[in-house]
Amino acid sequence: MFSKSRINEPGPKANEPEKKTAEASAPVAGKPASDFSPPVPRGKPAASVLSSDLTVVGNLKTTGDIQVEGVVEGDIRAHLLTVGESATIRGEIVADDVVINGRVIGRVRGLKVRLTSTARVEGDIIHKTIAIESGAHFEGSVQRQDDPLSSGKPGLAAG
Repeated sequence: MFSKSRINEPGPKANEPEKKTAEASAPVAGKPASDFSPPVPRGKPAASVLSSDLTVVGNLKTTGDIQVEGVVEGDIRAHLLTVGESATIRGEIVADDVVINGRVIGRVRGLKVRLTSTARVEGDIIHKTIAIESGAHFEGSVQRQDDPLSSGKPGLAAG
């Protein structure tokens, strides 16, 4: 009948004693022993971080996550945007998740928007869900939409 193949299993093969040879631990000819490739990261990549001493003039667009600690003068589109306490953003924000700890001057559009106690926002917020902590400063209007990420004008219904 059929039997299980042991070709891909680690360790010694069945009915074969384990051997230790000098060639197994010696470097391959032409390659130093310290030459190795780090493992390729799997899963979700880390967030891009804009440090506190960085000023960006222009728009940022990614399908990943951005953490801003510096100044951005332009629009930002991302999956998750975290605005640090020392950060200032002058422009429109469009993201699935937005966490604001710093200053934003411009419109914020997000599925989930969170203003922490250190947030300072001057502009309209269009959201699906919102949380505003006590102590946050906010000047503007708040509007709930089922699809706040769409580029259509707020307040206009199709039909």
